[in-house]
Amino acid sequence: MLLAGGKAAARMAAAAETHYIGTLGLGPDRFDGLAVTRIGYAVPTERIEVVEAAHPVPDQTGVDATRRIIGLAEQAGPDDLVLVLFSGGASANWIAPLADLTLADKQAITRALLRSGAGIGEMNTLRKHLSAIKGGRLALAAAPAPLVTLGISDVPFDDPSVIGSGPTVPDPSTQADALAIVQKYRIALPETAARILADPANESPKPGNPAFADMRYTVVASPALSLAAAAEKARASGYDVIDLGAEVAGEAREVARAHAELAREAHRKGQKVAILSGGELTVTMKGHGIGGPNQEYALALGLALEETPGIVALAGDTDGTDGGGGHADDPAGAFVDEGTLARARAAGRNPVTDLDNNDSTAFFRAAGDLLDPGPTGTNVNDLRAILVDP
Repeated sequence: MLLAGGKAAARMAAAAETHYIGTLGLGPDRFDGLAVTRIGYAVPTERIEVVEAAHPVPDQTGVDATRRIIGLAEQAGPDDLVLVLFSGGASANWIAPLADLTLADKQAITRALLRSGAGIGEMNTLRKHLSAIKGGRLALAAAPAPLVTLGISDVPFDDPSVIGSGPTVPDPSTQADALAIVQKYRIALPETAARILADPANESPKPGNPAFADMRYTVVASPALSLAAAAEKARASGYDVIDLGAEVAGEAREVARAHAELAREAHRKGQKVAILSGGELTVTMKGHGIGGPNQEYALALGLALEETPGIVALAGDTDGTDGGGGHADDPAGAFVDEGTLARARAAGRNPVTDLDNNDSTAFFRAAGDLLDPGPTGTNVNDLRAILVDP
């Protein structure tokens, strides 16, 4: 039985079909399942049904499909193998409100989290404690069947309990941790959610639970591998590499200013370098514009570089979309060069005003510098590259 979730779910399911059907020749009675992916990210499959659901704010299609996922897991017996193919985005695609929490409640909490500036680990800690599938609960449903998870990581340090909110692994976080995040970011919880978090009976399964006795988890792709490939390409192109790591976090505009200073210092020294970083930045929404952390980073970076010649950059999400309105054709990020600000100003944009209003998409659309690859079929977090060549 194959159960897949997240932005890479359909492509992972198609690859599994090639192996199990094409190579091993398994028949319909031995290989079936369901994949739930983001709207616009489906690919053709032979036997595995693919459902497209909303992201980042979940929808009823996701709820219905997730209930089916749980039902399939509950049907598995000790002689069945449950193969879970998992990638970032599954926190929204696999959506099963716990107890009497409603979809509207979950949507409101998700919107509040997205605007709060909370990191992905913090967001998923709260999500896990309000879900019937996250935080190890899919493993509870599948037990005693053997459970194998192949995960594509989009989180710092590739923590399986954070990737997609960890439905197949023990949850080290607690209800107290979830409540602390609510208080830290002043999330307005619906009364139902507050009751769920206050009831110890709703605590997620922990290490040592017998449901995890026959469970294996392998990370098959990660942000660090993506960053290493970029570094190899940069060196082959004649750049010295400053590798800031795959776990960079923080407020997008603040990180951008720090990276701009590194670039300006290299430029002053006449160095030819590529400054590379991965990880996932955050944006605390104070305006009413449209954008995402990569575009906000790029806009703040452009302002901090002050049109210095000989420096170009891109910031993009490897899944193909960065924030936006939740559509598959949302931009993945943006490019910056010495003419970006001038082009946007000529089109009537004010970079300072747009940054204050979190309106980076409109700014880069005016400049002609949006990064628009479309859905990539994978998700290994963000990649930022600044090339300095005086």
